[in-house]
Amino acid sequence: MRFFIRLSYDGTRYHGWQIQPNGDSIQQELQEALSTLLRQPIEVVGAGRTDTGVHAKMMVAHFDWEEPLDGKQLAYKLNKLLPQDIAVQEVRQVDEEMHARFSATSRTYHYYIHTYKDPFLQAYSWQIPFALDFEKMNEAAKVLLEYKDFTSFSKVNTDTKTNLCDIKEAYWEEVTAGHWRFTITANRFLRNMVRAIVGTLVEVGRGRTSIEEVRQIIEAKDRCQAGESVPGKALFLVDIKY
Repeated sequence: MRFFIRLSYDGTRYHGWQIQPNGDSIQQELQEALSTLLRQPIEVVGAGRTDTGVHAKMMVAHFDWEEPLDGKQLAYKLNKLLPQDIAVQEVRQVDEEMHARFSATSRTYHYYIHTYKDPFLQAYSWQIPFALDFEKMNEAAKVLLEYKDFTSFSKVNTDTKTNLCDIKEAYWEEVTAGHWRFTITANRFLRNMVRAIVGTLVEVGRGRTSIEEVRQIIEAKDRCQAGESVPGKALFLVDIKY
């Protein structure tokens, strides 16, 4: 039997989702808690790999178990056992062919930027000390929808078989005065992709990169051509569709 777990987490003190040999990860914490409760080793598969310091308002993972489970009771026990920065919202049985990663049809991320000093935003948003032209940044974001190959925004030397992604939406909006949110939805994302895209769009907002140069960056299929990777603390995985 296959079970989906829907959870959320503050990624500040973790080395991302995936188990790492030299640091704590969300996957490790979840597997250890499940293994303790079910009294045998359990492996969980996540819908994606969030990077170090990146958060998830919604992550989905699956695990297999040979007997029926009380999902509400298991979720309750997991929350008692897991650290305070990881929370389980639901455990439910799904069809055997469902897969947390490969059955997902889309994923949505948010990235937050603020343009003024605010101690209450500092932990989950990136402060930009200079003016940005968000209208130009939105023009550049629309260019992303014209392409499929995003090699220029992918971390190099990964085990990914293809760098093709179908971006369905990408736009900036002002949440409150001076606090902006970037929303991007795609069928899949490459490692470091969102943070590299945001870094490139910020260069557009600063007047250092033109709209045409954004096209040239994408077409170059070269990570060195794109902007710097922005801090992970302001990035959130917020939705996964199946």
